[in-house]
Amino acid sequence: MLSGQKIVVVMPAYNAARTLHQTYDEVMAHGIVDLVIVVDDASQDETAAVARTLDRVQVEVHPANRGYGANQKTCYRLALAAEADIIIMIHPDYQYTPQLIPAMAALVASGLYPCVLASRILGGGAVRGGMPWWKYVANRFFTFVENLLLGAKLSEYHTGYRAFSRELLERLPMEANSDDFVFDNKSLSKLSRLAVRLAK
Repeated sequence: MLSGQKIVVVMPAYNAARTLHQTYDEVMAHGIVDLVIVVDDASQDETAAVARTLDRVQVEVHPANRGYGANQKTCYRLALAAEADIIIMIHPDYQYTPQLIPAMAALVASGLYPCVLASRILGGGAVRGGMPWWKYVANRFFTFVENLLLGAKLSEYHTGYRAFSRELLERLPMEANSDDFVFDNKSLSKLSRLAVRLAK
């Protein structure tokens, strides 16, 4: 907990057995996370088995691969059901450092920012974290286009590292979003329309 608020970290997982434990260890090292929810989207490796060996982890497995967006929907639905006050999503592939969790949680807990977006792009962390160069170039191009369309100034629209207040997640009609990778774009578009104050 932080300032009396329950913190739940959600991990949308697919074939993350190799990096899941490391990500989890660093998430829990801060001592403020109450629960981790791992949603395994029908991985072909031992992701679910690894997750079940970890303390304070709730595991949900999709019997068939439903897509990245559908995975996030399950993550957020379970976090709200677990009575989370602050929900932080981090990918378990270790492309994002869990060291930002206390800062992100504090920004949401303060009440100033109901949504916090972390970025692999700022500071050059994307390529160092293992993002292929072609994916980096595509990410930059689509981010440029989306900023033009939405009139925003985000450094990344496809970040797998974000924090929400419970109140904001309950307001967002996430279930209406796509079940694939377009989910992130739809979510940020809806945040823009709601004029939500973002920390990024």
